[in-house]
Order: sequence, then C-alpha cells, then structure tokens
Amino acid sequence: MAESAKSLAQQAEDRLEQVAEAVRKRFDELTEGRFSDQIKDGRFADPGDSGADQGHPANQHQRR
Repeated sequence: MAESAKSLAQQAEDRLEQVAEAVRKRFDELTEGRFSDQIKDGRFADPGDSGADQGHPANQHQRR
C-alpha cells in the first residue's frame, strides 16, 4: 500500500511540474514585449529613482 501511495504521489508531482512549466511558458509568451519592456523602460520606477537605495548604508544587510 505504501509503495502505491508513493507512486501516486510521484505521478501527481510530475503532472504538477508539467502544468507549472506550461503556465510559465504561456505567461512568458503573453507578457513578452509588454511587461518586461515596461520594466526596462522604467515605467514602475519612482520619479528620480536612480536604482540605488539612498536610504540605507551599503553595509547594513551584511551578516556578522
């Protein structure tokens, strides 16, 4: 019984991975040339955003 449950779980996982890959592929097809271009063009950037976080020191997030 445990073997059949493992087999069934593996099959379900494989199917979910296939579905996830199909969704990622379709999302990329739908958004190509739209969303990525908007990001590259700075549509979602704050006015005056230079890309660097001016409010935090550069070493603030380093591990000790």
